Amino acid sequence: MKNIFENTKSIWVKYSDYELKKADNGVVYITPTSKATPIMYKPFDVSEQLVVGAINIGKMLIAREDEKKVDKAIMKFVKDFGLLGIMTAIPTTPSFIDYEAVYLTKNPFIEDESMNTFSYLGYFFPFEKPELSKNGKESRWDVGGDVGSMALALTLSNEPMAFALCLQKLYAEPLDWIKMQFKDWAFTFITSTLFYNDKATLTDEQKQLYQRSILVYDGIAPTYHIALKEDKPVLVWDFYSLSTVIRLMFSTSLTDEKNPLRLCKHCQKVYIASRPNAVFCSTQCKNRYNVYKTRKKNKD
Repeated sequence: MKNIFENTKSIWVKYSDYELKKADNGVVYITPTSKATPIMYKPFDVSEQLVVGAINIGKMLIAREDEKKVDKAIMKFVKDFGLLGIMTAIPTTPSFIDYEAVYLTKNPFIEDESMNTFSYLGYFFPFEKPELSKNGKESRWDVGGDVGSMALALTLSNEPMAFALCLQKLYAEPLDWIKMQFKDWAFTFITSTLFYNDKATLTDEQKQLYQRSILVYDGIAPTYHIALKEDKPVLVWDFYSLSTVIRLMFSTSLTDEKNPLRLCKHCQKVYIASRPNAVFCSTQCKNRYNVYKTRKKNKD
């Protein structure tokens, strides 16, 4: 069967600068700075960097590394790639603004299965609300702000309104939610890695425990549409959050037989292997590991 993700429609926006900002309820958010400018890009062009960066930060969180060091790594990730787009990742449809209530897929952030649409938007616009009005299924967004925000809204005018909103400068995501997402991805990777590294020594009960643990990982599928190309109809996948892009590419990388997601034998960082039997992320790590082994052998 051919690659069903051959045709994808994905764009995302990152801003030139971000800041940590505390809301009135005490929650710390990451949001673009007031003078930040939007930069549009295609996340599939940097999918490997996205996956590796997210999993390595998740590993730092699991290892309980210094909080300031972790926050610095997260801010760099966000500046390089933008926020995760959690707002459009967990509803059952990216067009949720068309409805009075938003229905949510199973997620680690919000326990409610549904809630009022405006209440849901409040999670992601804690400092300044967008000028949004609703009358039943009719929605109106009065785009304000700077020229960059208005130009971005115009560019995305044919996309679901929620997608355009989560790429605006007013949009923010809780820092703890971002950490939770990175940590969940890293947990899935580590569980898989340990299972296959230790498989020969595991009891049947231990194997079952690993297998049950990885079932906690829930995939969020992108939406799709059919486009009529010149010679045939094609399936086109629509990605309305960076989180969904990372989740899909992480899943395919983890199960890729030719270029799998691996843990470097020397530096213990996650990387995409250039071949199935690769165990080092670089020649430098390989050389350093060999030097370390030689010194240890001579010392013994």
